[in-house]
Amino acid sequence: MKRALFVSLLLLPLLAAASPDEGPPPVRRFALLVGVNDGGPSRVRLRYAVSDAKAVSQVLGELGGVLPGDRILVLDADRAALEDGMNRLRRMIDAAKSSGGRTEALLYYSGHSDEEGLMLKQDRLSYRELRQALNALTSDVRIAILDSCASGAMARQKGGVRRPAFLVDASSSVRGHAILTSSSEDEVSQESDRIGGSYFTHNLVSGLRGAADLSGDGRVTLNEAYQFAFNETLARTEKTRAGAQHPAYDIDLAGSGDLVMTELRTNTAGLVLAGPLDGRLYVRDAPGNLVMELEKRAGRPTELALPPGQYTVTRERQGGGSRASFALAEGRRTSLGESDFSPMAGELTVSRGGGAMAMGAPAREHSSRFFNVGLVPLLQTNSVLEGPVDNNLSLSLLVGSSARLRGVALALLGHWATDEVAGAQLSVLANVSGADVRGLQSSVGANWASGSIAGGQASVAFNHARGDVTGVQASAGVNLVQGRMRGIQGSVAVNWAAMAEGAQLSLVNVGGDVSGAQVGLLNIARRMRGLQLGLVNVSGDMEGVPFGLISVAGNGQFHVEVTGSDLHPLDLAIKLGSKSFYTVFTGGYGTLVGGEARWSMGLGLGGHVSFDRWFIDLDAVGRSVFVGRTANSNLLLAQLRLLGGFQIAPRFAVIAGPSFNTAISLDGAPMQKVSFMSGEARGELEMWPGFQVGLRF
Repeated sequence: MKRALFVSLLLLPLLAAASPDEGPPPVRRFALLVGVNDGGPSRVRLRYAVSDAKAVSQVLGELGGVLPGDRILVLDADRAALEDGMNRLRRMIDAAKSSGGRTEALLYYSGHSDEEGLMLKQDRLSYRELRQALNALTSDVRIAILDSCASGAMARQKGGVRRPAFLVDASSSVRGHAILTSSSEDEVSQESDRIGGSYFTHNLVSGLRGAADLSGDGRVTLNEAYQFAFNETLARTEKTRAGAQHPAYDIDLAGSGDLVMTELRTNTAGLVLAGPLDGRLYVRDAPGNLVMELEKRAGRPTELALPPGQYTVTRERQGGGSRASFALAEGRRTSLGESDFSPMAGELTVSRGGGAMAMGAPAREHSSRFFNVGLVPLLQTNSVLEGPVDNNLSLSLLVGSSARLRGVALALLGHWATDEVAGAQLSVLANVSGADVRGLQSSVGANWASGSIAGGQASVAFNHARGDVTGVQASAGVNLVQGRMRGIQGSVAVNWAAMAEGAQLSLVNVGGDVSGAQVGLLNIARRMRGLQLGLVNVSGDMEGVPFGLISVAGNGQFHVEVTGSDLHPLDLAIKLGSKSFYTVFTGGYGTLVGGEARWSMGLGLGGHVSFDRWFIDLDAVGRSVFVGRTANSNLLLAQLRLLGGFQIAPRFAVIAGPSFNTAISLDGAPMQKVSFMSGEARGELEMWPGFQVGLRF
């Protein structure tokens, strides 16, 4: 016994060596990359959002361990395409989780946004909805990177603040989410023609390719990549016209160690910058595209991972410049030192979410004159000065023109401001502003603003704003806003707004993304959050209440019900509306004692509540009841109906429930027996409980 114990003790070290600790679980990474240049008619079209998404996709594929089949690229898409991409990502992750192992998900978005959400062509996806979609992913780690204006508002919802980044390190055991944004909640995110992309994404990609590897271990962690992108973005935007850009974050991770984003030595080609080399380096590929840039400090070598090919690197150092050319080949690392460089003999930015005023081109000098008077633009006191002339007061017998208006313009036919207006333009025929309006445009004919409006437009015929409107648009004819309408659009004929927050009041109201109310005969919205009150209401995505005769919602309900009831052996109902509120059209047929036909037609309103596959409908319906072949009804039936149902298939359910019925004789004569569940009394008013049971399609 002792000998066996002694032998076992001797074998323990060998057994331990033969059975090492299990390594970290296998990791499978998934990525959804979204780039949208088009943020809607009120936003300047971006140039590089699509190429930014492609650049991030490329670096994740080359260095981030994301396989081609696990990357979803969505370019210049609308809301539906983004939602489809999120659903595909979720399904891929669920399938991978079912086979075991660890999963990580990354969502990258480059495009327009504001303080409320992402702007996708004519559509919008709120930060709340984006968070819900991220939370629905079952991956162990969820990383979202948003490169767009005011994207910090999404981080702000969970406590993100504008300050230098600090991330809790995470290892293969980490769980939770990280949301990284290119700007704070009240800043624009910028892109540059010089770098051929956005500042934040350009610096993020540079960091992931090795510029952020401060430890020199050949790996770039999430902390290193974000720190590098933060510092570089802030430094490179401090002197742009749009101002400094402060990336933000929201981190909710639990774990220990480093979450590695890229492995630099998995690449087949690399560039090693020698230790003594220093200066600002700009690396360009053979076509001349800026691939990456970094501040190389003397004292330690730096390794960059790049695809094989021909490159040129330009160095700025102590006010001078130098250049070197090199080639990267498969399976090789190329070193670059001081001896490889040879001496060599403002910037346009566009805000990601701003309008035309975000352009960084220098403005032409304006002259200023308090008073302008004239007949037409060439015959006015402004004409004696060269260049654009700003006015505080302009009086014109026919048509007057100014550059900027800081006051009041009065004209018989019209006034034209080539630049912005802060004050009032008043005319009989037309008012035109080439940029923003802060005040009032009022005319009998038409008002036109090429920028945003904070105030109002009032005319008899036509109002138009290319940008946002905050205030009132009022006309007897047509109101048109290509941006966002905040306030009231009121007209007799037509209101149209790409986005609306407030109320649209007209015979016809048309909106892209509407929050508030549409009141008119015909209301149409691509996405409606609020109340539609009209004869006909149509929406693609309804989050509210459509109240009208006919209400159709793309994400709502359209059901046909075939039932039998105590009133008729055959009842037909059509329900259409939003998820929770609907209009119901009813019809039924039966026979009286003695074989005489009885039929009814009705209309009602109801509410719908669902519990997974179970649901409840409660509606109030009014019916006219007809006997025989007559088209005149002498009986009115009011019903309060409660229906419970079970969804067997997506378009098939069984339904049943009670009803409370009140019948009223319209001609004062005693009514015939209406239902076999009603009493025997033959009066002018009768009430009884009833039922219905049937199928829903």
